[in-house]
Amino acid sequence: MKQEQPQEAYSLDSPELNVFAHIPVDNLTRDQAALELSRLAKTIAYHDELYFQKDMPQISDAAYDALVVRNRQIENLFPDLRREDSPSKRVGAPVSKGFKKVKHRIPMLSLENAFTSDDVINFFERVRRFLSLPSDQEFPIVAEPKIDGLSAALHYQRGKLRLAATRGDGSEGEDITENVRCIIDVPQTLIGKNVPESLEVRGEIYMNRSDFFALNQQRQQESEPEFANPRNAAAGSVRQLDPTVTARRPLRFFAYYYDAISGDTTMTHHEALENLRRWGFTVNPEIQLCLSIAQLQDYYNSINARRADLPYDIDGVVYKIDALQWQRRLGSVGRTPRYALAHKFEAEKAETILEDIAIQVGRTGVLTPVAHLKPVTVGGVVVSRATLHNADEIARKDVRVGDHVIIQRAGDVIPQIVSVVKEKRLPESQSFDFPATCPACGGEIVYVPGEVARRCMNRLLCPAQAVERLKHFVSRDAFDIEGLGNRNIEAFYEEGLIHSPVDIFTLAARDRESLTPLRAKEGWGSQSAANLFEAIENRRTITLDRFIYALGIPQVGSVTAKLLARHYHTLPNLLNTLQQAQDPTTDAYVDLLSLDGIGKNMAEDILSFFHEAHNLKVIDALSHELSIPAYALEMSTTSAVSGKTVVFTGTLTRMSRAEAKATAERLGAKVAGSVSKKTDLVIVGADAGSKARAAAELGVQVLDENQWMALIAAT
Repeated sequence: MKQEQPQEAYSLDSPELNVFAHIPVDNLTRDQAALELSRLAKTIAYHDELYFQKDMPQISDAAYDALVVRNRQIENLFPDLRREDSPSKRVGAPVSKGFKKVKHRIPMLSLENAFTSDDVINFFERVRRFLSLPSDQEFPIVAEPKIDGLSAALHYQRGKLRLAATRGDGSEGEDITENVRCIIDVPQTLIGKNVPESLEVRGEIYMNRSDFFALNQQRQQESEPEFANPRNAAAGSVRQLDPTVTARRPLRFFAYYYDAISGDTTMTHHEALENLRRWGFTVNPEIQLCLSIAQLQDYYNSINARRADLPYDIDGVVYKIDALQWQRRLGSVGRTPRYALAHKFEAEKAETILEDIAIQVGRTGVLTPVAHLKPVTVGGVVVSRATLHNADEIARKDVRVGDHVIIQRAGDVIPQIVSVVKEKRLPESQSFDFPATCPACGGEIVYVPGEVARRCMNRLLCPAQAVERLKHFVSRDAFDIEGLGNRNIEAFYEEGLIHSPVDIFTLAARDRESLTPLRAKEGWGSQSAANLFEAIENRRTITLDRFIYALGIPQVGSVTAKLLARHYHTLPNLLNTLQQAQDPTTDAYVDLLSLDGIGKNMAEDILSFFHEAHNLKVIDALSHELSIPAYALEMSTTSAVSGKTVVFTGTLTRMSRAEAKATAERLGAKVAGSVSKKTDLVIVGADAGSKARAAAELGVQVLDENQWMALIAAT
């Protein structure tokens, strides 16, 4: 066994977060669920950036999909733990620096995934409940192959192509207009009748397999690196800064959706696709209108059986509710529309040899075993490491160095070991002994009752934990300091340059007095050192929510950090109020617990963090180096309920509870689960109970369902 320092690779940034990845969602405790959501938010964001921005995915689509599904399942089980940086609230990754940014008028969402027939059935049951439909009602569904390409939005004015953009992070994409003009399937001028004056068309840019192979053969002859797959080739081609390069690439485009500003009376999605055809777009000929779930399953099986014969790569089938009125009512939740579903194909497995087991130490002291594998290709990706989660998992599967193991990429950020091929086990193999002391500092290893993790309790004296806390502090959703990547943090820590977050902001001043300045160190120069100091200087002003997230408070992700920033408004108010809240009999404590999304367990972690003298000392030192302005509230003024806190109680008859909440949030309201002095409106349906009584006692305005519908209809 060997000790391994934390790696910059996505799977090992925070290894302590992987310890619960193997536990079924229904078996997770609340604390474990919070850690899992933290892990999933970080790793999905990492892979979003690789896939959408860099066109360099490290995991298969099935592996990525499994992460998203697990995140959604945990959020459904523990809705109050949902994070501000949750993948369900985000699509894609921020745009790169080489293209002009484009703000999407309507967010480009990502589809919810299904992997089994039961998942598909559950999706349609949710649709029926949301729309208050009979449980056995069937309705038309449009089914189409899910093209493995690059999503794009094309904007037309008076029939002329004016703008094209990538999906980016869902809210903001890249201007690729000139490149898209080179794609043969994209009409420059629309034809036919009834073309809306202003039109946005969305679709998939892709490359046929035969064209992909020919392109790679050409690149091989020219001694240029080959593309990994058609999707990468298409994405890399359309994101060329020089449009003439794009023009030489055989790109294609399937249109699958449009939105008209005005003048369109189309009633169904199927009819909208026919409109796109008439206007000059290429629409996938495999699209089919189905009238039942049984027909959808037949379509899925047929496409799956023929996928190798199709000229392009697909990774599943997309189902969309045909009625556009229903689509509008269903709306979206987080980053996914409620009216569409992607039914994905199964993931692949492979057999390889476990060559070693290394122990990683993470930010909270958790020890995570990582399997080093003989490299093997799974789903087109070379795999050399896999998570072993924790000591109990190693013992349960009886995993040993030298074993032949079966791995898959569908269940974790890095591949996981599914099973051991014991008939191939070497006679001299021995069971793995988990270390009794921390490999990073030699500190005591403690097994905490109720947890599966082994944890180093040396905390502030453990270098591995200190390094991981620093990495979190400068991570993308925190201070996001360019030039302070994982390797530089590790190097600066070893050299004694940065041991505490405040050291980051005194680095430039200390460097000016140093006999061995950064510019003189190996791998650095005057320009790179200057760039780093400038990047640090640019982060001396930071929003309160990012500052709170950067502190690394247990269970507090970006969602909760924004919630705290919005509620307490300034850092001094946050610190003073949470000091008062240390006493559970105070109004400050009750106020903290009243926040929607903060339960007693999370509140205890927050209060514990702000009670520790070392943490307060760090915050005080940082406050002297930074400017942290009052948190700016962003709220719509176009609705009568914008910015108001609304609570629903009782049985609603004109729409489901889910649709009512979704409508309120769409209009800018904050939907809470309990009534407090800060509640603005309580909407009561039939059989309203304790919440209605609480509203009466607190003098909160109460509306019945009809009054609520009239209020929102008037906005």
